[in-house]
Amino acid sequence: MNDDPSTTFDPAPPPGFNRLPIRSGYGLSIGPLFERETADGGFIRAFRVGPHLTNTLNNCHGGMLMGFADVTFGHAISHRTGTNWITVRLLVDFIAGAPFGAWVEGTGRIVAASDSFRTVQGRIWSGETTIASGTGIFKVLTPR
Repeated sequence: MNDDPSTTFDPAPPPGFNRLPIRSGYGLSIGPLFERETADGGFIRAFRVGPHLTNTLNNCHGGMLMGFADVTFGHAISHRTGTNWITVRLLVDFIAGAPFGAWVEGTGRIVAASDSFRTVQGRIWSGETTIASGTGIFKVLTPR
């Protein structure tokens, strides 16, 4: 018997999600990441909790959830405006765990703008369970 979960892990997304074309950098270590557009013009980003993303409790590591929150909440800016951004502040409240194999989704929406700063509220969930919620402040840079 083989107890190595990486031999049976399938990161395949549900229908409608497309893999993000991440080719370098931090995104490679936390991926694969997926995305789909929503009917209201928004987006949902997602990933499956793989063996490289778990903690000793076999749940998604908090560092992964923070990284996912960063690239998901911040994407609320580039999704609407096509501009680059950097994170100024990110506050995330962890509410529940996401076990190995769980499909985790997240989104964000801009709730305030002042000069080159945007405040985004976001949520991360798996099924009906909210995993985390938070707020980010991002500085808008240049168009992509």
